[in-house]
Amino acid sequence: MTASNHSSVSHTVFHLLGIPGLEDQHVWISIPFFISYVVALLGNSLLICIIFMEQSLHEPMYLFLCMLSGADLVLSTCTVPQALAIFWFNAREISLDRCITQLFFIHSTFISESGILLVMAFDRYIAICYPLRYATILTHTLIGKIGVIAFLRSYCTVFPIIFLLKRLTFCQNNVIPHTYCEHIGLAKYACNDIQVNIWYGFSVLMLTVVLDVLLIFVSYILILHAVFHIPSQDARHKALNTCGSHVCVIILFYGPGIFTILTQRFGRHIPPHIHILLANVCMLAPPMLNPIIYGIKTKQIWEQVAHVLFIKKK
Repeated sequence: MTASNHSSVSHTVFHLLGIPGLEDQHVWISIPFFISYVVALLGNSLLICIIFMEQSLHEPMYLFLCMLSGADLVLSTCTVPQALAIFWFNAREISLDRCITQLFFIHSTFISESGILLVMAFDRYIAICYPLRYATILTHTLIGKIGVIAFLRSYCTVFPIIFLLKRLTFCQNNVIPHTYCEHIGLAKYACNDIQVNIWYGFSVLMLTVVLDVLLIFVSYILILHAVFHIPSQDARHKALNTCGSHVCVIILFYGPGIFTILTQRFGRHIPPHIHILLANVCMLAPPMLNPIIYGIKTKQIWEQVAHVLFIKKK
């Protein structure tokens, strides 16, 4: 690349296309987006309020769930309003700084959720393998420290991406075929060499999300080993049942992401709008369904939700 190309005007404004190829369907596509966002806001907000208000729910599992709900609120709010603005008002324009801010919170919150899911697996491991020491190991002080570390890890690892993007000159196309900004999707419009961005993004993914998945897998191997050594079948079933909600949330969180990566790697003939829709499913599904899964499968939470929503007026 010549020096003249690098000295050309750098774009400071970009245009999000939404879902390319389905522009005429944007109004219809906005309906499930809007419903998902409303359900995510109401469900996670209700879950957080119930856990905070009900003293009996101030246990490690529910406090970690509260953190997960908070991350879900941030993740959905970072993506869905932008998409709805495109679908409803054709508000496609986004500044470079706002784009970088959006992708920073999307990536960091995604890593935070992954870290919280790992901590929740550790919580289930302690509860099943060391039930008598559960309360003494997972104290409120330790839970607070774990939560701070999970969020600091995500923000500290994603923070350098801001500087890696700010150093670039965006003199190529400024039209982004997506509903939101993401790191490499923005970096590829730069005239500079983006190898550092690619390798740093890959390293962050491997050292956070992929490592979390491996540790969660190891945790459940240890949990299953402990469960199948329990002599009572009823006790075995009860122990496995306490992990049911967490396993569902893990599949819901990592499943669409893994499927998206596979389609991007091997589905070269898949239309672009399918890739964009799958990427949005990764952002929409977990925040919407997590509170529903825990609300239905966790008796204590369901009782409190029923008490709040369906209590009869005297």
